[in-house]
Amino acid sequence: MSKEQRVRVDAMMRQPRHEGPVTIEELRAGFRALMARMKVPDAIRTEPTELGGRPALRVEPDEGPRAGTILYFHGGAWVFGSPETALSLTGHLVTKTGFGAYSVDYRLAPEHPFPAAIEDTLNAYRALLDRGEDPAAIVFAGDSAGGGLAVTTCLAARDAGLPMPAALLAFSAGLDATRSGQSMDSKAGIDPVFTRADFERTSAMYFGDTDPHQPLLSPAVHADLTGFPPMLLQVGTNELLLDDSTRLAARAREAGVDVVLDVTADVPHVFQALVGELDEAEEALDRAALFLAQRIRAGARA
Repeated sequence: MSKEQRVRVDAMMRQPRHEGPVTIEELRAGFRALMARMKVPDAIRTEPTELGGRPALRVEPDEGPRAGTILYFHGGAWVFGSPETALSLTGHLVTKTGFGAYSVDYRLAPEHPFPAAIEDTLNAYRALLDRGEDPAAIVFAGDSAGGGLAVTTCLAARDAGLPMPAALLAFSAGLDATRSGQSMDSKAGIDPVFTRADFERTSAMYFGDTDPHQPLLSPAVHADLTGFPPMLLQVGTNELLLDDSTRLAARAREAGVDVVLDVTADVPHVFQALVGELDEAEEALDRAALFLAQRIRAGARA
């Protein structure tokens, strides 16, 4: 670990905040600019495609993929982001595992509020199954809001009677629309990226007048995780969303689900994207890739 790196990253993420209201277009443009700074590995190829009625980005290693599929859901508070903004994360997972990935361009709020995103991600999973792909060779993964979608898509798939994927990976997942976690207050000012007001604004765009006290919006508080596949939850201690992951891990244990809670000290939200800036990013991606490869191998043997 490098204390100097973590201090430098913290300062980099504490960009001056806009004075006054920010439009949706400005939020989306700012996020694109931020994520364009993240390192994308060279040894990948990408191709626009379609999955479940939505645009998607196919990401593969240059030498071709091995058997196994990562179904990836990008972050962006359900309001901004795209498969392109998540390419650093999907690209590194692809190169480290050898699997191919589909990154889903699900519909965004406020134009398409809850449950549009979950409908799109569930349809993407159905499309893979309809193509004949083995669920034991499919893993769900996502960051931030996309990490939350990995969990809620799993809930929706189980409740629809679909087979479970081999595993679930979530980076700094948003898992509680009630914002009731203790870290929402205890990490205020420590989190270099977000404030409670940031989350309240984007959450309101996503679920509007819908009660957030339900499994598909707040799985860390309200979901029954019975029957879930093994999960890896990675999160940093400098996050308002820290307790989203810690509480989901506790619920998973209570439901008899294999779960690894992987907490890294003094790092910000979705620190895994900071390859080249933070040693912990590369190390966390290595652990994530090993987890996914082990789960797909185990599924293939079952």
